[in-house]
Amino acid sequence: MWSSRDAFENDFCPVKDDLLGAMYRASEHGLPQLVASVAPDVRAMLALFCYHRSHLHALALSIAASCTERDLIALGGRVGSTLFALARETRQAPSSNGQRKGITLSTKPLSAFKPLDDEVDDEDVALVTA
Repeated sequence: MWSSRDAFENDFCPVKDDLLGAMYRASEHGLPQLVASVAPDVRAMLALFCYHRSHLHALALSIAASCTERDLIALGGRVGSTLFALARETRQAPSSNGQRKGITLSTKPLSAFKPLDDEVDDEDVALVTA
């Protein structure tokens, strides 16, 4: 069994790249079957591995939902405890029918600038020449 220190210091994925890629591409219906094929301790390490990467955050929550709290805490400490709680909240939240949230871009300017006053005041000229 790997220790959590080894997993975080060496920063390696506890499963083969092919399996991780298959999990990433799997639908929400096929993912539980792939996750079930991984041993419980490795599954917890994989959930923690994915949780530390923002693009794999949703996958981490799905994997963590199949882990025991004990395994996640043993391998991840406070992070494991937090991940367990987040996975349980996500599981109880209403489903979005497998659709990802769309990205919206602002059409307004980021900030409004005060127009520049190009006219020189007499006071400004007096300060420069003095």
